[in-house]
Amino acid sequence: EQRSLPPSIPMAEVSLTLSSSSGLLAKELKCSVCLDVFTDPVSTPCGHNFCKSCLNRCWENIQNCFCPFCKETFSKRPDLKINTALSEVVQLFQKKFILSKSEVLCDVCDERKLKALKSCLMCQTSYCETHLEPHLRVLSLKKHKLMDPVENMKDYICQKHERPLELFYHKTHNTVPLEEESKEKKSELMKTQKDVQQMIQDKNKKIQDIKYFTELRRDEELIQELQQEISELKMRDTELDHLLHTEDHLQLLQVSISMNTDVSVETLRRALTQLQETLDQKLSQTVLRRMQQYAVDVTLDPDTAHPNLILSNDGKQVRHGDIMHGVPDYPERFDKCASVLGKEGFLSGRFYFEVQLKGKSKWDLGVARESINRKGKIRVSPQNGYWTVGLWNENEYWACADSYVLLSLRVKPQKVGVFVDYEEGLVSFYDVESRSHIYSFTGQSFTNRIYPYFCPFSNDSGKNSAPLIISPVNFNE
Repeated sequence: EQRSLPPSIPMAEVSLTLSSSSGLLAKELKCSVCLDVFTDPVSTPCGHNFCKSCLNRCWENIQNCFCPFCKETFSKRPDLKINTALSEVVQLFQKKFILSKSEVLCDVCDERKLKALKSCLMCQTSYCETHLEPHLRVLSLKKHKLMDPVENMKDYICQKHERPLELFYHKTHNTVPLEEESKEKKSELMKTQKDVQQMIQDKNKKIQDIKYFTELRRDEELIQELQQEISELKMRDTELDHLLHTEDHLQLLQVSISMNTDVSVETLRRALTQLQETLDQKLSQTVLRRMQQYAVDVTLDPDTAHPNLILSNDGKQVRHGDIMHGVPDYPERFDKCASVLGKEGFLSGRFYFEVQLKGKSKWDLGVARESINRKGKIRVSPQNGYWTVGLWNENEYWACADSYVLLSLRVKPQKVGVFVDYEEGLVSFYDVESRSHIYSFTGQSFTNRIYPYFCPFSNDSGKNSAPLIISPVNFNE
């Protein structure tokens, strides 16, 4: 555990400590966020130390700051001042002990020693660029194992055989080449890092989604929860990035094993997935309740209905009748696509409506602009003025974007809510009963009046005979 260094410690005493316990002190002088030696060290009120830039990065977009080490929360953002005593110790340590690989010196240089470019495990020697040249030219030396410069090469030598470590010993009692195991571990860590980075993006997006509804009732508790998770994920991402950029195979495996004693790669991935699902559900419930406050009364427009469609007397239900009815061929009527629009159109603001889908094996649902083509075959897409999602082939859910998107839904929606924010160019779909988000079209540009859109499709020999039903919004659900 890292604690603030009291400013009263004399530098002479520190120097003595450096000489007697460099290994222990090297560990104490490393930031727990970036895993590197402190740069501009600062101390939190709880007494833990971090690089100033690391702490600022952890506290980005956070209202209630907390210690990344012990998780203590601070009532107000601490004023981060450089811990000068600790900074002096770091500088003294760096002068007395060569910490970074770039500071390993050439063992061959006589007078002014240059920085080593590589270390040779066979020769047990570190070489600068000039003295490394024979290893790149002489055939026998080219076979030697070169690596990024390290100070303690004995850690990379098998003490029993006095040869470079080449094998990694698994818990399963199998051995594999060290470099091969390191490569495989890197591949695992890269996948985990992508998961972590995606989680960070998703959570930042969710925070923006919540803030989008600030004029209603801001959910500060959820925002803080998301922000704390983002900070913890950023720390994990930094750790992974540090490992992925090392060429030291042994160090990578040793550190990754150490990391995995706390949480394995798979355990981390499962934890992230579980956290994602929990936050998805919590956020969706919050956002759905707020969207429902923009509920409007939608009634189907018979003048737009395809001749095969049957509308209920109250204009709230539509189903396919299999038989074409004799109706006027109005310009606004669909003549090939079995669709119908709502009577009410919207040129601004926000609106929300819900549609019951129980018993349907195929449907399309969403909104469409007034200027859409309603004659002939139609491809529903934003480019053509449609923003819809749908069920096809009984169990395939699609978002009808310009490139169709196959959706993975945990449950089959029985009732879908559609929300539109005209000015923001947003169309969102929600499963009302599970209170989960289905899909959103974002960054759209609306210039025409927007109408609710419904397509029940054909009966399919009775498999799809159930109607689409516009349902009243139940705010207590």
